[in-house]
Amino acid sequence: QVQLVESGGGLVQPGGSLRLSCAASGIRFHIYTMAWYRQGPGKQRELVATITMTGSTNYADSVKGRFTISRDNAKNTVYLQMNSLKPEDTAVYICNARFSGEYWGQGTQVTVSS
Repeated sequence: QVQLVESGGGLVQPGGSLRLSCAASGIRFHIYTMAWYRQGPGKQRELVATITMTGSTNYADSVKGRFTISRDNAKNTVYLQMNSLKPEDTAVYICNARFSGEYWGQGTQVTVSS
């Protein structure tokens, strides 16, 4: 059974940082493209960042220079380091794994507020 379990969300002040983690099980993690999506209140789900099996990364324009996606294949885990957080980054952040199939985590809430 495939599981993607996110952690690391929480409440942070504007300008602060958080590091999200997504631990995967039940898949050959190292061959999957991993991604982080987010869905803010009243908004559609949007792609935040992706990392391929070779380590190539892509980011949404809104997070370039502030967020960094990385992966540790030995730990079957993908990370999202988020710096210089803004109130508009408030959302549920959801992990995604894609190869022959596609899988989603349950999400972790990130709230940026003073």
